[in-house]
Amino acid sequence: MSLRNLPPLAQLRAFAALAESGAISKAGALLNVSHAAISQQVRALEAHLGQQLIERDGRGTRLTDAGARLGEALTEGFGRMTREIEALTGADADRALQITTTPMFAQAWLMPRLTSFRAQHPDIDLMMNPTAEPLALEPGGLDLAIRFGNGTWPGLEAQLLVATDFVIAGARSLVGDCDVQRPEDLLDFPWLQEFGTTEINDWLSRHGVVKGHVKSLTTLPGNLVLDGLRSGQGIVAATRAFIEPDLERGDLVVLFQGNDLGTGYFLVHRPGVMRPKARAFARWLRNEAKAG
Repeated sequence: MSLRNLPPLAQLRAFAALAESGAISKAGALLNVSHAAISQQVRALEAHLGQQLIERDGRGTRLTDAGARLGEALTEGFGRMTREIEALTGADADRALQITTTPMFAQAWLMPRLTSFRAQHPDIDLMMNPTAEPLALEPGGLDLAIRFGNGTWPGLEAQLLVATDFVIAGARSLVGDCDVQRPEDLLDFPWLQEFGTTEINDWLSRHGVVKGHVKSLTTLPGNLVLDGLRSGQGIVAATRAFIEPDLERGDLVVLFQGNDLGTGYFLVHRPGVMRPKARAFARWLRNEAKAG
């Protein structure tokens, strides 16, 4: 990147305000300058780039294709700069702590323990987004993620919280007295699977079952998978820690012990210094994980 080739910052700010607001007068209001000043800066930017960025549309203006591309880039760039500066200066200190996790982890592991975090840190507001989608961790947005995988996410740091000890389990009401001896026998049952995963096919393939199909397959958010497992709606490949109480009561039955794949649930964050709220939550998570 050559900073010497960039147009003056005032021109870029003026055009970013125009792209965001959609009108020269509104852009002037955003920057607390006159609409004439915005027009002058945009004309100077067009001259610098040798590109037409806006064109008249009746009494207003609209962005050309080139202007739309530049506007999108500037909105993203200035937005990230703003979020980083807020993080560095502590301007977002009052912002709620934002985390994301898989629905299954949220229901089975995190929610039963969250009361202790609230007791230790009653002053920290928390926003939790349970989703199977790996959302971006950005300044001014999500602080922490709890992700399932092997611990490798480029550009992010990860620490193992809960190792995967997979079991193939079913409700006693579903399995009954069925004699399940071989992995192929599981094809006779309905299966439940979490969105965004391929656990069933992966497990069957690793155990040599490459032909045939399960009786039925229902894909659900993770919290509903566990509900369906307990109510006897299907067989599930689950982390044993999530269903240990059900196994101890005898409500669920382990049909096969899964393989150790080196996977688990990881605490994931951006490199560098975390916000105090994020540090407090990460420290609490690690302590809870050590306590089992």
